[in-house]
Amino acid sequence: MKLTKQTVTKVERFSYTGKLYNVTTSSGNVIVNGILCKNSGGLGTPANQRVVAGMIHKANGGVLFIDEIATLHPRTQQEMLSALQEKKFPITGQSERSAGAMVRTEPVPSDFVLIAAGNVETIKNMHPALRSRIRGYGYEVYMNETMSDTTENRFKIARFIAQEIKKEQGKIPHFSVEATKVIIEEARRRANRKGHLTLHLRGLGGLVRAAGDLAGEEKQAVVLARHVKEAKLLARPLEQQIADEFIGRKKEYEVIITTGKRIGRVNGLAVIGSGSAYSGILLPIESEVTPGGKKSEIIATGKLGDIAKEAIKNVSAIIMKYFGEDIKETRDIFVQFLQTYEGVEGDSASIAVATSIISALKEIPVKQDVAMTGSLSVRGEVLPVGGVSSKVEAAIDAGIKTVIVPKANLQDIVVDAEKLKQVKIIPVQTIGEVLEEALDWNGKHRIKEMIRKKNGYAHHTLKEKPLKSNRLST
Repeated sequence: MKLTKQTVTKVERFSYTGKLYNVTTSSGNVIVNGILCKNSGGLGTPANQRVVAGMIHKANGGVLFIDEIATLHPRTQQEMLSALQEKKFPITGQSERSAGAMVRTEPVPSDFVLIAAGNVETIKNMHPALRSRIRGYGYEVYMNETMSDTTENRFKIARFIAQEIKKEQGKIPHFSVEATKVIIEEARRRANRKGHLTLHLRGLGGLVRAAGDLAGEEKQAVVLARHVKEAKLLARPLEQQIADEFIGRKKEYEVIITTGKRIGRVNGLAVIGSGSAYSGILLPIESEVTPGGKKSEIIATGKLGDIAKEAIKNVSAIIMKYFGEDIKETRDIFVQFLQTYEGVEGDSASIAVATSIISALKEIPVKQDVAMTGSLSVRGEVLPVGGVSSKVEAAIDAGIKTVIVPKANLQDIVVDAEKLKQVKIIPVQTIGEVLEEALDWNGKHRIKEMIRKKNGYAHHTLKEKPLKSNRLST
């Protein structure tokens, strides 16, 4: 088909088969019968109107927010820096009227305030010059992951629940007071810090919606506490699903043992995941001590990270303190983290490694219904670790009867009261106390007394206040 064209000042008329079209131009754009025809543009159309403006140009005169800024390509970060410094930057892209040809305009205004977010561990990937600009002319703010467990902040969690319900636009019912308290309890547990509530609200929001869906299926007027508890089982994070599968498979093939006694074998505790999105798992550790002294250090296998390797080295100092022998000169020591294909990092398996090696060295069995977590200093002090609540829950789920934790972590444990009744929590301050609880001393009382004397205390039963229920790295 062929159109005939007649030009009249600013009005152009196209006629075809008796129909009349009124065509006008404005800033180079063609308007037909009052409708703007996109992807047109005349010869006088500025180049920056022939390409799509980017966010740094749309943010001109305002604020530009970028999440996970460290994941941007270094070249993109460098261009961001240029835009910040010059307050203008060309638009580069394909012309809307071409067959793929690239267009680069003259610099276009891009005067904006940059707000960027990222994880602490990824900041090292940020372009040094861009970060220097932020540190030199702006502000770097470390965002807290928790907030104090106060009445005011508990009301903020309740307000958050109400906001999540409102966002669902009537799809889920409101929460009862008891259900709200269960969410607040979960916020305490996920904070992993004494007297705090988590600020990782995305996970709590998912729990709110899952509980609301369960109540909606039952045609309930409000969400009840039991709905939230059921939702915790239903809406398990990926890390929890992996942990459950891990424990199930290891039990099936008897890699995880929770009954009887074994020499050199200890059930450690670890977590997989990061932030508040992690779950606890049992971490079986075995040691063997052989005559020789040909190895210059303890040999450990299981894809260990640097921190885990350094923590294991401290064990030789503990053995020297308690037994007066440099095992590296007379013995070869081998430690294995059983089937840890994912790798191990952190030092909270230190007391488990020390217990395993001492058990193998002195041929004293370890109780297999005991699990433990704790960092260890070279002086034999048990130091606090992270993820204690998740580790205790993992121990309970695996059938463990006794869990040894650092005394400093005692009030960090937030576990359902009914679940907590299934296990005995023993807080410790020294490796000597760990050994007293974990090893089967039948026939080995002489060694036990030696450890007591070196530990500098007369053995006594630790008396703590009852643990309140409202309170894979190792």
